[in-house]
Amino acid sequence: MFNWDDLRFFLELARKGRLVSAAQRLHVDHTTVSRRIAQLEEAVNARLFDKSPQGYQLTEAGRRLMPYAEAVEAQSIAVYKDISGKDAQLSGTVRLATTEAVGSQVIAHHLPRFRARHPGIELELIAETRRLSLSKREADLAIALARPESGRLVAKKLATYRLGLYAAPGYLASAPAIAKREDLSAHPFISYIDDLLQMPELRFMESIVKEPNIVFRSSNMMAQYNACVEGVGLAFLHAFMAEYDPRLRPVLASDVAIERELWLVVHEDLRHVARVDAVCEFLTDLLHELQPMLLGITQ
Repeated sequence: MFNWDDLRFFLELARKGRLVSAAQRLHVDHTTVSRRIAQLEEAVNARLFDKSPQGYQLTEAGRRLMPYAEAVEAQSIAVYKDISGKDAQLSGTVRLATTEAVGSQVIAHHLPRFRARHPGIELELIAETRRLSLSKREADLAIALARPESGRLVAKKLATYRLGLYAAPGYLASAPAIAKREDLSAHPFISYIDDLLQMPELRFMESIVKEPNIVFRSSNMMAQYNACVEGVGLAFLHAFMAEYDPRLRPVLASDVAIERELWLVVHEDLRHVARVDAVCEFLTDLLHELQPMLLGITQ
């Protein structure tokens, strides 16, 4: 039988990935973290971490141990709350994966509210267009563009957002007029790099414009946005950004619009972990409140 307290050290190193960072969170020396991990590995007769220049990564045995260790942590918090009659201050790291636009232009702007509600939780945000595996612990939860079709995942719909076609006023003043979809073929476009785009929900250009003349591609949404602002061409942009930007104008707004859903996804093993549940609750409240803005509805 192992020392249950060693699980605290295991959890913190798994979340931080580095001895020094885990030690700072636990208020001990990094050698203490190393010793307690070695003690736990000896007790369970398994190597729990692989060490690399990038830090400590969980082995297969470590990934199997994670849900049990987190269940012990959750029960400890519940015991404290029940016996003391007070809410335990939630702490630890939660890694959230989402698309670049939602992460950088929505979630990041509302972090002060989250910090005020949960000052002990460190939120890590991965905002990019590639898919991450919750099963492999690349993230704790995700805001995805579709409900997952497989895996031990729990999902619920958060909101709907809209994308529209936009251009800079200067570009529109000097370019051929656009009165209908057929006119779009005479204009340059800005888009993603096809072979780097792992989310099929973001592949919609060809459904609107046949054989578009794409003059600039980027895997970075903000690069596309800024190129559009500078008059490089037309771009499909998130209405929650472009609709409120005086440097842009909608194009064929009544005819060209794309809606996508946002789904909150968490691994079944983490659904009752207190800090993860706290982030889920915050995101649910936030995106429900911001639904009109996500659709570009101005008041």
